[in-house]
Amino acid sequence: MSAQTAMVIAPLVPLAGALAVSLLGRWPNVREAISLITGAALFFVVVTLVPVIGAGVRPAARIVEIFPGVPFAFDLEPLGMLFALVASGLWIVTTLYSIGYMRGHHEENQTRFYACFAVAIAAAISAAFSGNLLTLFISYEVLTLSTYPLVTHHGTEEAKRAGRVYLGILFSTSICFLLFAILWTWHLTGTLDFRPGGILAGKADPTTLGVLLALFAFGTGKAALMPFHRWLPAAMVAPTPVSALLHAVAVVKTGVFTVMKIVIYIFGIDLLSASAMNEWLIYAACFTILVASFVAMTKDNLKARLAYSTISQLSYIVLGAALATKSSIIGGSMHIAMHAVGKITLFFCAGAIFVASHKKNISEMRGIGRAMPFTMSAFLLASLSVIGLPPMGGMWSKWFLGLGAVEAKEWIPLAVLMISSLLNIAYLVPVGVQAFFRPPDGSAPDTGLHEAPILCVVPLCITALGCIALFFYAGQIHDFLAPLAMP
Repeated sequence: MSAQTAMVIAPLVPLAGALAVSLLGRWPNVREAISLITGAALFFVVVTLVPVIGAGVRPAARIVEIFPGVPFAFDLEPLGMLFALVASGLWIVTTLYSIGYMRGHHEENQTRFYACFAVAIAAAISAAFSGNLLTLFISYEVLTLSTYPLVTHHGTEEAKRAGRVYLGILFSTSICFLLFAILWTWHLTGTLDFRPGGILAGKADPTTLGVLLALFAFGTGKAALMPFHRWLPAAMVAPTPVSALLHAVAVVKTGVFTVMKIVIYIFGIDLLSASAMNEWLIYAACFTILVASFVAMTKDNLKARLAYSTISQLSYIVLGAALATKSSIIGGSMHIAMHAVGKITLFFCAGAIFVASHKKNISEMRGIGRAMPFTMSAFLLASLSVIGLPPMGGMWSKWFLGLGAVEAKEWIPLAVLMISSLLNIAYLVPVGVQAFFRPPDGSAPDTGLHEAPILCVVPLCITALGCIALFFYAGQIHDFLAPLAMP
C-alpha cells in the first residue's frame, strides 16, 4: 500500500467503523468489538506511514477540488504524523476504557457515543493530514459538530447548557476569526497550501501580519487561549471518556496543532522570530498558563481542576509556537504527545474513582488510595509527567520549551514556565497526598480493594506506563520532529 493510499484510507477507517456501529448497535458486544477493531486498524494504517515520514518523504494526495486551485488535500509531515499517532493510538485505550466506564456506570445512548467518537477521530486524522488551510478548516468544523452530541450526552439541562456554550464559542471564533484569517491569507498570497518556511514572507507589513496572527490564534478556539476558554470547563459535564477525547485524544490537540502548523507552514518561524509581531502572543500564552493554574488550585471538583490544568498546559504549546525558535517549536510539538498521555491518564483515573466510589470532589477522597492503589498510583505517575519531573515524558517537552525561551532571550516566559511547574505541584500533588496519606473520612468501612472495573483500570495503567516510556523515547521523537525547525 502506497503512502498516498494509506493517507486516504486512514480517515475512512473510523468513518466505516461509525457506520458499522450505528447499524449493529443493538448488540453491545458486537458494537464494542467493532470499535476496538476499527481503532486497531486505524493505528496500523497510521503506523505504516511513520517510516516514510522518518525518511524525509512528504507524501501528498489531492482528494477533490472544492474551489479553483483550492482542493481538499492531504500533505503529511512530521507534526501531522505525531498528532495522528497520538490520536489513533490513544483511541484504542480510550475505547477499552469506555467499555468499562459506560457499562460500569450504566450509561444510555452508548451506540451514539461510539459512533460520534469514531467520526471525531476521523476528523482529527483528516486535520493531522491536511495539506492546506481549507482542508484543516473543514476537518476542524466537522470535529466540533461530531463532539457536540458527546458533550450533551446525558441530555440534562446542564448538559444542554454546556453544549450551547461549546458550540457558541467554538463556532463563533472559527467563523468570525479563523475563517476570516483564511480568506485574508488567500487574498494576500493566492494560496492556502502549507509550505515549509511559510507563505506570508514579503506579502504584508508587520502590522497586518500581527493582526492576522491574532485572528488565527483566537480563531482557533479549541486551543482554549483566554478569554475563549470557557467551553472547556463547561464540557466537563460529559462522561469521562468524552473528557478524555476533549482533553487528550482529539479536540484540544487539534486546536494547538492548528496553531503550531499555521506558525510553521503559513507564517514561517523565520518571519515570526525576525519581527515583534509574536510578542503579544507570547504574553497571552503566559497569562493563560498562570491564570488557569491559579484557578485550578481553587477547584475541589477533580474534573474541573483537571480542565483548568488542560487550559494551562495547552498554552505551553501556544507559547512554543509564539517563541518561534528551534527548541521551542520542537518542545511545543513534543508537548502535544507528552501532555496527551499524561492528561488522559488523569481523566481515566477521575472516571475510575467516580465509577468505583461515586466521588467527584478531592475533599472526599481521603484514604481512597488504600482502596484503589492502581488507580491512584497511575494518577501520581501522570501528575509527575504533567509537572515535568523525571523519569516522565513531560520533563523533556518542558525542557525544550525552556531552551526555546533562552534562545529567544525571553526571560519572562522562562520564569513563567518555572513558576507554572510549581503551580502544577500545588494543584496535583495534594490529590495523591489526600488519597495515600490522609485517613479515610469514616463515611464507609474499609472493605479492602475497591477498584473500578478492570476495563477501566487496565487502560489507565497502560497510559501511566506510557508516561515513563516517553521519557526514554524522547530522543527519537526529538529527531523525528527536527525538520520542523529547519528553514
